[in-house]
Amino acid sequence: MKAPPPVSSELRVALKQLKLGPIADAMPERLALAAAQEMSFEETLLLLLSDEVSRRESAACGYRSKRAGLDPAMVIERWDPSSKVRYDKRVLAELMSLRFVDAKKNALILGPVGVGKTFLANALGHTATRHGYNVLFTRADEMLRRLKQSRMDNSRDAVIAELVSIDVLIVDDFALERMTRDESRDVYQLIVERTGRAPTIVTSNRDTAEWLAAFDDTLLAQSAVDRFIHSAYDLVVEGESYRARLKPKLRDDDPPPKTPVAKKPVIGRPR
Repeated sequence: MKAPPPVSSELRVALKQLKLGPIADAMPERLALAAAQEMSFEETLLLLLSDEVSRRESAACGYRSKRAGLDPAMVIERWDPSSKVRYDKRVLAELMSLRFVDAKKNALILGPVGVGKTFLANALGHTATRHGYNVLFTRADEMLRRLKQSRMDNSRDAVIAELVSIDVLIVDDFALERMTRDESRDVYQLIVERTGRAPTIVTSNRDTAEWLAAFDDTLLAQSAVDRFIHSAYDLVVEGESYRARLKPKLRDDDPPPKTPVAKKPVIGRPR
């Protein structure tokens, strides 16, 4: 089969002007395939444009995942089903379907230290970004520090508006420490304003009955916790620590490089 001619410089320029430059790299291979299968012009054009659509969707998903602060390694494909942890697989399957996101319900992932709660929360976040949702992953203490700082620079309303409007908010390690009066009010406001509007995923080492003690105000605590847990799916994870599965290991087929790895540029998550 005769190889198709290389893409001309004029065509490359025209494609770049139309913001379709990447098509040029795949074009020779795709034209060869089209010729071999005797595709029509319309079929060939659709093949090239479909490649570009897939590329852009993949790039957009990657951007959303980075902006969300998700761990790139904690995707559901890397979850080890042979780990000695126990959970209701039906609940996890339901959450992975994202119907709870569409229905604007919450998700609660409970369990002792190290069983993989953060991993599963990240995996849910990645699944959501793949399907077009904007996600934000934050530790509870990090979120509360950000809100505290926002009071000092008069940006609290903007921060609250961002946290309320994000499609899927993931709060990791909630209720580890007792909250101040201001922090309790912040959490109450977030729960009240997101309930019925957008889903929130929370992981915690503590049972929801223990959350009340973390609030400064009992009435706020009861109102916030009651709203959240009665609109949330519960995924309880028990068993041995999952973190041992994440421990780095040496591989015979992956020897160290001859020169040390240089530091990569750090791209901060927009605030």
